[in-house]
Amino acid sequence: MTRPPGGVPPRVLLVEDYEDTRVALVVELEAAGFDVDDAADIAGADRALAGNDYDCVVFDRLLPDGDSITYVHRRRKEGWATPVLFLTQLDSVTDRVAGFDHGGDDYVVKPCDMAVVTARVQAMCRRAGRARPSVLRHADLEVDCARRETRRDGVLLTLSHKEFAVLEHLIARAGTTVTRAELIEHCWDTSTDPMSNVVDKVVKRLRQKLLEPELIHTVRGVGFRLEAER
Repeated sequence: MTRPPGGVPPRVLLVEDYEDTRVALVVELEAAGFDVDDAADIAGADRALAGNDYDCVVFDRLLPDGDSITYVHRRRKEGWATPVLFLTQLDSVTDRVAGFDHGGDDYVVKPCDMAVVTARVQAMCRRAGRARPSVLRHADLEVDCARRETRRDGVLLTLSHKEFAVLEHLIARAGTTVTRAELIEHCWDTSTDPMSNVVDKVVKRLRQKLLEPELIHTVRGVGFRLEAER
């Protein structure tokens, strides 16, 4: 998958307890242009999902702490909409139907070609990208991702490219704490020192331009959260 100039690569969470398979898939997906996080069980997946947004999640079915379809089914009932691919050795018709009935969007049976999994993930991320709204809103803040325009209470703001990128990421994760490392990963190139204060400088300028009441709040020792009220 080709990364658009200046764009953010699709982010994938891979949940697989068998280390050899997990490592091989991470290598394959990263080579295809994905930003990949991985976990070995449902608890690890839950922690990753609590702090990050993903374009697609790949779940092995039978994990050390349970069947992932039960977890996905519960999350679906809570309104979680991220595309899910089940990757498993359970290959009966009943197993496949259960995967779809419990909220899966695709189902691949092991053993399988890594290229097949990558192609399925690419297709799911494309569908997820098309489904994402082009205009993001929170309180009186509006970010038009297509036009690259920002308005606060209807007033057009002038933002630099980096300020817009940071704000776009924060509003997409509104109400969730976003770490400085995550902002560097998504809004800067790989040569940026994660210990530098570039993020704080951009956030300071954003606060000045967004005016009152304050929308971007500092979570001490962690990062930032965009929300109308603390």
